[in-house]
Amino acid sequence: MAEHRQRPRRRGQGELEAQVLSVLREADGPATAGWVQERLGGDLAYTTVITILTRLLAKGAVTRERAGRSFAWTAASDQAGLAARKMRRLLDAESDREAVLASFLTGLGPDDERLLRELLEQSRSEGED
Repeated sequence: MAEHRQRPRRRGQGELEAQVLSVLREADGPATAGWVQERLGGDLAYTTVITILTRLLAKGAVTRERAGRSFAWTAASDQAGLAARKMRRLLDAESDREAVLASFLTGLGPDDERLLRELLEQSRSEGED
């Protein structure tokens, strides 16, 4: 009987990005891709880690600086910041911003709508200071 080895569960791109950002936020400073790979448990190929870091760089979620022949990476935003960037990109891609925002608002539940109103009010008062 042939032995069947269980393959590791395949993670989605968003999940990998979140894990890489989390690891970078734990670093004491800029971190290499090898360091990130080790902290993720080593089951990801180095090239996969580089691909995720490069995607995050394109999204503005990480920065990088030269470190010898490679790069050292730093998280530029947390998970909430990354989600906010995605939302802005989607909004910027639409021609009718008002319709998109109106549709978004009508889809919010009462608690989220209240929270959004509080955040908008807080933002207005901070702008007056």
